[in-house]
Order: sequence, then structure tokens, then C-alpha cells
Amino acid sequence: MTAIRQAAGEIDGKAHPVTVDFRGWPPRMASLVAGIALALMAVLAGLGNFGAIVPLVTPGDAERTARDIAESAPLFLAGIASLFVVTILDVIVAGALYALFRPVNPVVSAVAAWARVVFAAVFMVAIGRLVTAYTLLDHPVAALNSIDAFTTIWVTGLGLFGIHLLLVGYLAYRSGFMARIFGILLSVAGMGYLADAVGTLLVDGFTAVFGQFLFVGEVALIFWLLIRGRRLPARAE
Repeated sequence: MTAIRQAAGEIDGKAHPVTVDFRGWPPRMASLVAGIALALMAVLAGLGNFGAIVPLVTPGDAERTARDIAESAPLFLAGIASLFVVTILDVIVAGALYALFRPVNPVVSAVAAWARVVFAAVFMVAIGRLVTAYTLLDHPVAALNSIDAFTTIWVTGLGLFGIHLLLVGYLAYRSGFMARIFGILLSVAGMGYLADAVGTLLVDGFTAVFGQFLFVGEVALIFWLLIRGRRLPARAE
């Protein structure tokens, strides 16, 4: 979070007041804040989910899952905390991208931002199921069911995230300051998350896989925001 404040306050080598009102952020500030927040999210989400939560969960084996979580409680709780921070960063990214793409289309930018904010709220609800699971370790079946609910709610909520990426992809494609390939890649990633959400809702036993292979646009966006975004105007026009 300190890195975000520093980037926002020193966007052109000079001190600038940092304001929470992202609507007034100039393009360079919005780009750097979004890029730094997205990079932090990528690290925290990876460590929180794949580094802490997933290794302690054995699908279909409630007793082993409860035992492993109880024996590695600090790791499990650290994973939950990391994911919670991710939801806060999601809101920051939503505001920053709104500020960046607002000149392209203010209505579409606002809808894209709200889609991400609502997704963050859904994700927070999903994380709450992990907290519930931790309190139910003396009842392994109930704990594993709660963990399964976390996954279902999260993946279903990714449909909103997919809508966000589709809209941001459209804005990037129409922006004029970003190569159109970024808009295409972001739209493809958005369709992948939508497919995972629909599959989870409609197909029993569906495994979300599309988002895992179509995320290239998200990674490309981070690099663009941090590298090319520094060339954007340092003051709002």
C-alpha cells in the first residue's frame, strides 16, 4: 500500500497531493496505481490460494483436510488474510481503471468499475466461508463443505469479473493510447471467466479451467500500466 501511495504522489518526480477521489486522478497516476495494485494482487492471490489454502485441502477427504488445517493453522489464516487484502486492492484497481478509461467512455468505465467492486464484495463473502470452515474443524464434513462453498461462490462471482474484463477490453480497444491487441486479449480473458462461471452454475462437477489458460491479457495489462503508462499525461486534461 505504501508503494501505491508513493507512485501516486511522485508520478513525475515531483510531490503531488494524494487524494482518495480517484475521479480526479491524472492518467499517469491512475495507470501506476492500477499497475502496482494488480501486481500486488497477483502475488497475494497466488500465495494466499495456491500457497496456503489449496495445499491444505484434500478434495473428498474431510478428516485429512481438517487435520492438515489444524496442524498448519497460521498458514491457513495467512492465506485468508492475503485473500482479504486482495479484495481491497480490487476496489483500488476498479477506481484507478475508471479514472484511466473515463475519457474514452465514462458510462462504460463506470459500469466496468462497479462490476469489479461487486465482484470484490462477492469474493469477500466467499472468503467468509473459509473463516467459517476454520471454526468448524471439529466437524470435518461441515468444514470441507464450507471450503467447497468458497470455491463455488468465488468461481461463480468470477462471471462479474469476466464482465469487467470484457468492458475494460472494449475501452482499451477504443482508447487510442493502448494497442488494440490488449483490448482483444482482455476480452478473451473475460470470456474465459464467464465460461467458468456459467459452467460452475450449470454443469455438475465442472472444473473451472478457461480462466487459468486465458489470463494472458491480465498479465500484459500489468506490464503496460507499469511501463507504458508512465508516458501518459501527468496531469488531468
